[in-house]
Amino acid sequence: MPRFVASRRSSRDTRGSRVLVTAVLAVALVMPWMSGSIRPVAAQDEVIVGLITKTETNPFFVKMREGAQAAADEAGVTLMTASGQFDTDNASQVTAIENMVTAGATGILIVPADSAAIVPSIERAREAGVLVIALDTPTQPEDATDALFATDNFKAGFLIGQYAQLVLGDAVGEAVIATLDTGPGVSVSVLRHNGFLTGLSAEVVATPEAGGATPTPQENTTEFIEDDRVVCSQDSQGDQARGQTAMENCLQGNPEINLVYAINEPAARGAYTALVAAGRENDVLVVAVDGGCTGVQAVVDGEIGATSQQYPLLMAQLGVEAVVTFAETGEAPSGYTDTGVTLITDEPQEGLASEDTAFGLENCWG
Repeated sequence: MPRFVASRRSSRDTRGSRVLVTAVLAVALVMPWMSGSIRPVAAQDEVIVGLITKTETNPFFVKMREGAQAAADEAGVTLMTASGQFDTDNASQVTAIENMVTAGATGILIVPADSAAIVPSIERAREAGVLVIALDTPTQPEDATDALFATDNFKAGFLIGQYAQLVLGDAVGEAVIATLDTGPGVSVSVLRHNGFLTGLSAEVVATPEAGGATPTPQENTTEFIEDDRVVCSQDSQGDQARGQTAMENCLQGNPEINLVYAINEPAARGAYTALVAAGRENDVLVVAVDGGCTGVQAVVDGEIGATSQQYPLLMAQLGVEAVVTFAETGEAPSGYTDTGVTLITDEPQEGLASEDTAFGLENCWG
């Protein structure tokens, strides 16, 4: 069952950074619901913003909730939160949407656990007049929600693929790769995985300052692309313990692995633990996505070679801002808003834009 929390606190000061934005004030709620209606409501009505994440304990989602709560406090609205028990727990998210609609939510922010299976529930919420915004992970199709505020996940994977290509040099063609992904139906996993393998093979792009541009195709969000260099792919569920087990399994069948891609930093750190146990930590390159403080510290410590940093607190703040604007004016956001991604490493590669771990720790999200 999903865990629900509703919280309303008085406005308070919040900490920010150069990658964050402040929430705006708003005073209205779309209620009573009318199928397909979009209109502001009386100022005395309570505004409820729902936030549904994949899990409750992953630091990425902890920070997302913090960002949403700070923005909700600033705007004087109520935040109602829920989460699944594991990354692909669609059933809990279906229940959470139903409960939030019943509770009178003006808008729902959701990180889809299953990008396709959640769509019917989202459609019913939108038909009831509720604004629905996807955070971090697009639905399938992407326009099943009113808007998407997210990292360009293909680019996040692409950047660490480019990094690995430059580190391995002429040996990249003979790389022996393990990928630690999540299960089927998760678009973010497909986009990062495919971005990594594309970046590993593509010509290294110029730095943005030199006018280069990273290709970011978003069309394929359902199927992992194939690469003969990948000898083992495991479902880590983005979890550290599962990542360790997955890496142990990969090494048993393929002890020559020299490159590991991980869906996120918990899985990457689990992989590193397995590599240490096998005495392989010094000759296997590990790359990941997230850029949390623990993950960036793992780059400092040499566990991870590079990570693509994303900004979940910003996603949540923008989401709450959009809901309160919708409540106030009836104006709904649309399309995709890129919340940014930065390659973090202490071993920069010529021709590839990156920032060091000092920057990463200053801008990490927890």
